[in-house]
Amino acid sequence: MKYAGLLVMPAGFFLTIAALVMFPDGAARAAFAACGLAVEAMGLAVAVRGHMVRDGEGRP
Repeated sequence: MKYAGLLVMPAGFFLTIAALVMFPDGAARAAFAACGLAVEAMGLAVAVRGHMVRDGEGRP
């Protein structure tokens, strides 16, 4: 899952950039950019959770 999160973060970044390029008016651009930022945040959360050490693992 940690690699899935690392792949989702750039997708959210490109969604945000696409919103700035494609939509001329402010409301649609802001909504689409907010969705892109939410995708980035979800990817970051998945990546962080994938790299966390569970109880009893990894420590002698």
